[in-house]
Amino acid sequence: MNRQDRKRLKESHIGKPEWLKVKLPDAIKSGSLISVLRDRSLNTICSSGLCPNRGECWCNGTATFMIGGDICTRNCRFCAVTTGRPHYKPDTRELKDIIRTIQDFKIKHAVITSVDRDDLSDGGASHWVELLRLLHEECNGVTVETLIPDFRGKTELIDLIIDERPNVISHNMETVRSLTPHIRSVATYNCSLKVLEHISSRGIRAKSGIMLGLGETEKEVLETMDDLLDVGCEVMTIGQYMQPTAFHYPVKEYIRPEKFEEYKIIAMEKGFIHVESSPLVRSSYHAERHIH
Repeated sequence: MNRQDRKRLKESHIGKPEWLKVKLPDAIKSGSLISVLRDRSLNTICSSGLCPNRGECWCNGTATFMIGGDICTRNCRFCAVTTGRPHYKPDTRELKDIIRTIQDFKIKHAVITSVDRDDLSDGGASHWVELLRLLHEECNGVTVETLIPDFRGKTELIDLIIDERPNVISHNMETVRSLTPHIRSVATYNCSLKVLEHISSRGIRAKSGIMLGLGETEKEVLETMDDLLDVGCEVMTIGQYMQPTAFHYPVKEYIRPEKFEEYKIIAMEKGFIHVESSPLVRSSYHAERHIH
């Protein structure tokens, strides 16, 4: 990056407000878990996605594991996960190590997500199924949420995951309709709605999340709520977008906490059964509450 580019980035940067400062996590438990994850070469979206709540969630017995490796075949402009073309197949050892970690740390609620694996004929769906079966067999009492990719809208692949009956299946819209082409790679707004509609039609609780601060309008946020409700989505998360690096999509605005609370009230009045809405909310925040 040359001097002119650095100057332009600096001038366009918006400083973080006070309400986005995060307390340090419990050093003992989170530190131990980080060490185990590193030793077992496991990936979590908590770390790969730079989630500000990872310490709190880990200490509360919730963890989000990312399967399929650590390289995503898509290049979304908001996401901190490494992008590229993986030169490996999904590893069964990864799944067994996740099971061990859940057992060792007495994880009560496991959220499973994955990188996009468009390089695979099934998008990695069989790898998902293998893990879900292991969880049912070896982690009795652990509740499960799956945060799935769109699998390019192929319902036969989504059905493979639905058939394993996780407690919640989540798929994030990420943003409003008008901004989707600018920040998401490959995924489309309509395809994501169809994924959620299919999940709901199969009798599984459907959940989705969006980020604010990308340049959306209030009208667009409310329209997204309506679109989600129309396809049977029952749970919604709303959080502040935070630019991972200078090369990612810039933050257009930091939304005040009061506005997030206003959106939560509106969403509940519209008909959602559970809403998490605040600047630091991420899609897996308080995920254990979305089951009941």
